Amino acid sequence: MSHAWGYAADNGPEKWCDNFPIANGPRQSPIDILPGDASFDGGLKPLSLKYDPSTCLDILNNGHSFQVTFVDDADSSTLTNGPITGTYRLKQFHFHWGASDDKGSEHTVSGTKYPAELHLVHWNTKYPSFGDAASKPDGLAVVGVFLKIGDKNDSLQKLLDAFSGIKTKGKQTTFSGFDPATLLPGCLDYWTYDGSLTTPPLLESVTWIVCKEPISVSSDQMAKFRSLLFSAEGEAECCMVDNYRPPQPLKGRPVRSSFK
Repeated sequence: MSHAWGYAADNGPEKWCDNFPIANGPRQSPIDILPGDASFDGGLKPLSLKYDPSTCLDILNNGHSFQVTFVDDADSSTLTNGPITGTYRLKQFHFHWGASDDKGSEHTVSGTKYPAELHLVHWNTKYPSFGDAASKPDGLAVVGVFLKIGDKNDSLQKLLDAFSGIKTKGKQTTFSGFDPATLLPGCLDYWTYDGSLTTPPLLESVTWIVCKEPISVSSDQMAKFRSLLFSAEGEAECCMVDNYRPPQPLKGRPVRSSFK
């Protein structure tokens, strides 16, 4: 077994439980969402997402995905309402995707896979920092958005245009003025459930908010995602594909929907 986790046969999701026993815990993510089994909850508020593009900091290839990081020392880019109480600050967003357009999302809907999934990661400001919040049951809230093959997405293109600077693992480049709100679907109806990080350490600290409506991405744009590398500069090139964890058992958890 390789020393670091990843998505290969020897260190992928099937093996994560060796080093992270919580992988078999009671509230693991992602899940297969069955809309017929989700209960409408009239008490769920609409999502309030207020993002300030000036808090956008940099874009990074961390060897598992690429992520865009935000300054989170003030309530500038926040998530409030929805299923959560209090204020959660945006820390970063990243994507998961497949080797082909027929798979790649982490959550599935009645077994249907999307080619990619966006995760906007927020932390609860009742804790002093992201690091502190990451281990608390109500510490994180992640908004998941599916990508569906369709028209070219101009907002996504701004990200893809930065890929030349982050092709290999460990590369990072400044990325300023990006508004993550441009990646949200027009309709913010959502499903919500209590879950976990979908990458090690798989902490069971995430209130998941999965948007019903996907955003569009062209097939050409999806191909560009796959041009990134899992490998570092000088290593044998390994394309960054299939960096998603398959759905985990629901284990009796309720899934609620904000819409009928």
